[in-house]
Parts: sequence; C-alpha cells; structure tokens
Amino acid sequence: MGASRSSGTTDELGPDEDSGGGPPGCSTDPGAPASGEGGLPGAPDGSELLAALLDGMDAALCAFDAAGTVTHWNREAERILGWSAQEAVGRVGFAGWAVRRADADEVRARLMSAMDAPGRQVHEFALLRKDGGRVLVRTQSAGVRGADGRPAGVYCAFSEVHAQIDLERAIALSEALLEDASWGVVLVDVDLRPTVVNAYASRALGGGRTRLLGRPLGELVVQGVEELEAALHHVLAEGAPSAPAELWVTLRTAEGERRRCWRSGFLRLASPLTEEPVPLGVGWLFRDVTVAKLAEQEADRLRFRANQLHRAARTASECEDPMEAATSLLDFALAGFADHVLVDLVAGERLVRTAATPFDAPGPCLPVAGGSIPARYGPGHPALQSVERTGTVRTSASAGEAGAATWATERRWPRDAAHALCAVLRSRGRTLGVLTFLRAANRAAFERPDTAYAETVAARVAGAVDLAQVTRGAGG
Repeated sequence: MGASRSSGTTDELGPDEDSGGGPPGCSTDPGAPASGEGGLPGAPDGSELLAALLDGMDAALCAFDAAGTVTHWNREAERILGWSAQEAVGRVGFAGWAVRRADADEVRARLMSAMDAPGRQVHEFALLRKDGGRVLVRTQSAGVRGADGRPAGVYCAFSEVHAQIDLERAIALSEALLEDASWGVVLVDVDLRPTVVNAYASRALGGGRTRLLGRPLGELVVQGVEELEAALHHVLAEGAPSAPAELWVTLRTAEGERRRCWRSGFLRLASPLTEEPVPLGVGWLFRDVTVAKLAEQEADRLRFRANQLHRAARTASECEDPMEAATSLLDFALAGFADHVLVDLVAGERLVRTAATPFDAPGPCLPVAGGSIPARYGPGHPALQSVERTGTVRTSASAGEAGAATWATERRWPRDAAHALCAVLRSRGRTLGVLTFLRAANRAAFERPDTAYAETVAARVAGAVDLAQVTRGAGG
C-alpha cells in the first residue's frame, strides 16, 4: 500500500534514503554497504519500512511538499475519504476533489501555514468523500524541514471529528471514574491485585490509594474475600456477569473489623491493540449499600414477625385450654427467631419448668411430661435476674465451642445453646414467671430489636398463662 507515490520527496519528509528507481534493498550510493555487508540480508529498505509504518497507523495521514503537492497518503486516509493513494498522491492541494473549490484556498492556507509555524496546529475542516459526501475532520499539522533546515513541506494527521470526540469522551470518562466518581472503582490485574484505586474505593477499603496498590485482596478483606476473588476469576475466564452482585465482606480497619455490603459490577479489560482479546485484568465498580441492606433486612424481619404474631393469635383463639394457647403462641414465635424456648413459672420462692421444646432436637413447645418440675437454677442465673428485675436479660457464652457447651450446661440449658434472652411474664401487675429463648452458636446473639419482639410474645403468653391459672383456680 504505497504511502509515497512520488520520487524525490522521501528525502525531505522521511528517513534519508534512496529515492531513485533501483530495486528494493539497493542503494545508488556507491559507498553504501550492499545487502549482507553491514545490513541484514532480505531486510526491507527505508522506503518500504516507511510505507508500512504509515499504512499501519490508526490515524489518517497525508503530507505535502513545499509547493502543496500531496506526497503521502495512507490507508486510513483512504478509508475515511475513499480516495486511494494512486488517486491522491501527486495532486496539488485538496481543491476540487477533497475540498469544495469555495473552501480550497482557506484550507490550503491554513494547512501550509504550519510549514513556518513552530509546533503543531489543530484545525477542523469539512472534506469531501469520493462519493460526494462531506465529513468533518480534525487535523493536526506540522512543518517538515529538509536536511538544510529549510521548510520542506507539511504533514497532516486527521480523523473524523466524531471519532475524536468519542476518544476524548472515553478518556474524560476514565479520568472522572478514577478521580471523582461517587462509587468505588478498582482496576485489578490478572493476579487479582489492585493497580488503580479511586478515592471512593480507597475510603471503602480503609487505606490510602497508593498503599492499596499491589497488595493481595486477602490483606484488606477478612471475610468474603473468597467470594470476591471467585467473581474476579469468573470475569477473567467467562466475561462480565449480566447483573450486579451483592457481596458481604468483613474489612480489617484501624477501628477494628467492619461488615459491609457492596453492590458490585465487573468488566473484563482487554487490550485494544491485539487481534485476539488479551485480558489485562478486571474493572471492579462497587457501591456501599450496607445501610440500605440492613434496613431492608430489618423491614423483612419485622414483616415476618408481625405475620407470625397474627397467625399465632388466630391459632390461640381456637384453643380451649389456655396453656395450649400459650404453647401454640411460642411455636409460631420460634420460627426464625430462636432454637429453643423454656417456660418457667413462679411457684412460691422458686421457678418450676412448665413447658419447653426438646433439648436434643428441634420440636414444638410442649408441657413438661409428668407435671412441672423445679428449675435448679443457681444464684445469678439469667432467668432469676429477669424475675428480680421484672425485665429482660440478654447474655451469650464466650468464644469457643467447648466453653459454650460448659456455659449452657451450668445454666441447665441445652448443650448447643450459646445465646439467651430471658423475658419476664407479667399479667395484671403480677410476675408469673420467665420465658427463655435460646440460640445455637452458629447464630447471631440477641439484639435490641429481638428484645422488643420477645417482650411482645411474653406479654401474650403471660395473658394465656394467667387465664390458665384463673381457670384452674375456679375449677378447684
């Protein structure tokens, strides 16, 4: 694809080499070494190399000598305007073929003015395509000087304005994402190490932007790093997922560990300079949605618990025996809330176990077989504290499975219990007993919202127990 079609101009506009008509690889200079003597046998000469370089450029390029004659025209210029190198090289200026005659003088003057001006000049012109259509191009032109230092011509690189604008937008977008975006942007290499981190991401990850670079993700994320790395590996192998993913992670920070939820999107990055896509890494975009997710979870939990209480009330209203109504209420309350429940009622100076779920397996809350038995609680037991304070008591075992089993056994609870909530049973101004909810070690400890729910359940159970006692007393 001839980038130059005129002899005698390459000396001025390109490398210093033969412009005569000898065969490739031969020089008319008798003092120049022949092929194989100081050069590489079969290697292309300078003109062939120049032509290949020009035609391989992504930008359209043309050149003019000092008189304004087109001396070079590459393949991209042919693609944009439709004029081949054979048709373009040798023409004087653009008049009548690549520019309207009315605009030709102005375009020529502006282009050739670069020959005497320092640096590059940028212009926008409307050029004509071979099919008669017009295309707006942005040009960068600069002067070329000959071996004697005098102006020898002008080269002009141009591209379609919309393509240039698209490139500028892409660059501006990438800079904005990596600087001022309101979500985290992390570029990860194929080894899953951060290479670029924007300000939002550095704050979310708990470190400075430069300090995070090149560090394994496992040093930043305590829990959830396996899921994050699996997502990155999937993107490298299969491409970006079709929808954002929500990842829960625990971060190690100077203030301690924090649990966060990140809504994340992933993009596979590939080099645009190769025919086959070569992965450069992954673009990871995320936003911290922890507050919204926690609020959503709390709303779902409240909705479920309200529904359970509604179902429990309807079921209890159909029970003839008030104690059966109380245990039915507890069966509904246990769902999703606790693993075990114990009902201890006041009998004189002590508590007696009246109803409970099985200690060794999940099951419904049932009256104790053979009648109530004394609860052998030691001093300071949470159930006794609840009765004394006429309030709710929360407690949990220390870390470690063996310690949790001992802790539960000492308190006369099932061995798998690790978290407890004791709510007092009160009705008509009297303390009737205490309700104990227990959770296993694989569940979270009881929190303040759980306390409110347990107290609501306890109030309903206390009403049923009070009715049972009144009924029993009236029957006796």
